[in-house]
Amino acid sequence: MNRWTGRVAVVTGASVGIGEAIATTLVEHGLKVVGLARRLDKLHKITERLASAKGTFYPVQCDVTKENEILEAFKFTENLGGVDVLINNAGVLYSETIIDGTTEKFHATLDVNVIATAICTREATRSMRERNVEGHVININSIVGHDANRAQAPLSLYHASKYAITAMTEVVRNELTAAKAPIKVTVIKAAT
Repeated sequence: MNRWTGRVAVVTGASVGIGEAIATTLVEHGLKVVGLARRLDKLHKITERLASAKGTFYPVQCDVTKENEILEAFKFTENLGGVDVLINNAGVLYSETIIDGTTEKFHATLDVNVIATAICTREATRSMRERNVEGHVININSIVGHDANRAQAPLSLYHASKYAITAMTEVVRNELTAAKAPIKVTVIKAAT
């Protein structure tokens, strides 16, 4: 972790759960963390809680289903020197079947879990490549992104979206290798 001290990390879905835990740990280890989430009030509470930490937490209200908000968030990171680490954590799941599900929930799942991850990855790696830094993109995924039979509960397109993250991670890794960019890409599979 010491090599990242003072560097800039973006964490999506930073206001609760895994995202909040990741953001907190990074700030405690001295990183400048730009926390993205829709609920600014929750982000401000994290800022207050981490006021005396080694690093700094920067709350940025961002609905990752809106590309313009993502672009503005990444523009904000330029004031800090650019992105060095991206944690794609934001995700949604809905307890409904595909065969009886709603198109609205289909779009919401893919917009947050897949499209936002792609946009954030594009913007972060663009910043990293422009500065030729050894960056890192980490995609928080799910075990169902490799084995759809693991979760039997009706979760609409959640499984499919996580398979997409598995594939996207490999594709981005290949693209960065071809571009000779010194950027690592990692996927971490959670139990859900």
